[in-house]
Amino acid sequence: MTVGVVTGVSHHHEQELVSALEIASGVSVVRRCADVAELLSTGASGVADLAVVSADFRGLDRDALRHLAGHGVRVAGLVATGDDAGEARLRQLGVRVLLRPGTEPEEVARTLVDLAEGGFAPGVGGAAGRAGVAGTGGRASAAGPSAADGATGGSVVSDDELAAWLGGSAGEGEPHPSGGAVPNRGGTSDGPGSWGDDGDGIPRRTRITAVWGPTGAPGRTTLAVTMAATLAARGVSTLLVDLDTWGASVAQALALIDEAPGVAAAARASEQGTLDRASLSRVAPEVTPGLRVLTGIPKPDRWPELRAAAVEDVLEKSRTLVGHVVVDCGFAIEDDEELSYDTAAPRRNATTLTALECADDLVVVGSADPVGLQRLVRAVQDVGVVPSPEPVVVVNKVRASAAGSAPEKAITEVLGRFAGLEDPHFVPWAPDECDVALLAGRSLVEQPGGGLVAAAVARVVDAVCPEHAAPDTRAGRRSRVRLGRRARRSA
Repeated sequence: MTVGVVTGVSHHHEQELVSALEIASGVSVVRRCADVAELLSTGASGVADLAVVSADFRGLDRDALRHLAGHGVRVAGLVATGDDAGEARLRQLGVRVLLRPGTEPEEVARTLVDLAEGGFAPGVGGAAGRAGVAGTGGRASAAGPSAADGATGGSVVSDDELAAWLGGSAGEGEPHPSGGAVPNRGGTSDGPGSWGDDGDGIPRRTRITAVWGPTGAPGRTTLAVTMAATLAARGVSTLLVDLDTWGASVAQALALIDEAPGVAAAARASEQGTLDRASLSRVAPEVTPGLRVLTGIPKPDRWPELRAAAVEDVLEKSRTLVGHVVVDCGFAIEDDEELSYDTAAPRRNATTLTALECADDLVVVGSADPVGLQRLVRAVQDVGVVPSPEPVVVVNKVRASAAGSAPEKAITEVLGRFAGLEDPHFVPWAPDECDVALLAGRSLVEQPGGGLVAAAVARVVDAVCPEHAAPDTRAGRRSRVRLGRRARRSA
């Protein structure tokens, strides 16, 4: 078997690389690409098994690597010894197999053939232990992504699958006793990170909670901001991410400047392979103790700046920064099949769809009025057909004037009958509380004496994030468990 190789390398080392590949056995150079467009078209044509790229190849970004992976093309990097910046950029983009100029041709060929055949078994230990460098004796892991195996078109590949396809793991960090690369994490603002143990010694990954709902302003942003502020008030370092590309409003709600949106800056850094924990913390400032905010794009026409691959990487990097991530999502989840099938064109709603897919928990919010409830029923059905967690339903703006004398009972019956939902959560209609907070540019949690809305959202947080529940809620839950055990014994 001869492995077809396409190169996307700057002129500094291209001739040396091609000369080495031409005299090596088992590999054949099928195209020397001058730019990323040529590289991507060659990868999509199916003539190449591998691509060798350099960090300074113009236009190379995360989206390009995902495009190659979606067409079954594995990627190796070419970086000179001592080029720490180039090596760091390639690793940030997910390239884990590196070639050094001057390496013996047969060693280069063996490395590329092993990568093409998936011969690098997944490693155990830290990221450094899983990264291979031809010419230094290093080996790499390269398990192909399930989405790309046998693919003939542009498959959708997650960041974890992408990193595995490129020869490693998406995560960076120190070795964990269980064998994975696990960054350090604490449950409070004093020790943020990606993993924690909740006090029982079992490592747990930082969770992402997506807040989503149908069109019509049901209160997605209010709920997301209040949930994030509630977690921060409980000592959990929290990042609030505004991914609503139709009408971002977290910055306005918290009186922040939105001229330089943090989410756009983070996405650009991800595309260029420079996003890490330090750079993410710089664009996500702490607005209150324990609460960081990644502001959204101020104009809807800037949505192409947020590509799916970059958004996924930003969310995964967010796990390493804080103890919990809350995402405010846009309402639209329709997927344009003409664009999503066999094309690399950006999709209008890819940001929200990516957030839902990355989330560990999903909160779906709707309004407590006839129009809002109808939209909520349809929204629950719609979100059920896209990759997303099981939804926790919250009915907002509950009031007797719009839902009858017993609004919670009536709404529960409606949702149970038409959507099969049981035990939805309710947030009361309290416009005065919301107006005071909005005018002051503060969250509802910061208002003196709390309020009805903040108390109701706190109960939602207890249900969605039991590991971060209020102490009295945990005590009540333990008491109910003990009473239940006694009742079973007596029976």
